[in-house]
Amino acid sequence: MAWLAAALTVLILASTFAVIYSTHACRAMYAKLQELESSQWYLQEDYGRLLLEHSTWASHYRVEKVAVQELGMQAPELSQLKVLPR
Repeated sequence: MAWLAAALTVLILASTFAVIYSTHACRAMYAKLQELESSQWYLQEDYGRLLLEHSTWASHYRVEKVAVQELGMQAPELSQLKVLPR
């Protein structure tokens, strides 16, 4: 009977330490999740800013302005256009 009581005591202690460990691991993972979600929020914000900047740099007005002013390009005259048959 003493062996049974000792075995049950050991099993109860092992179970107690397992619960403590799993609770600690759960809290650590939840803290990591919060950190990753915060990081995701900042990255999503940066991505939105980059999309806005990309659309600004790639706007038709800006591309045409750079082509004319910096590259000296001009639209062809109608007489220079050729339509190819299919």
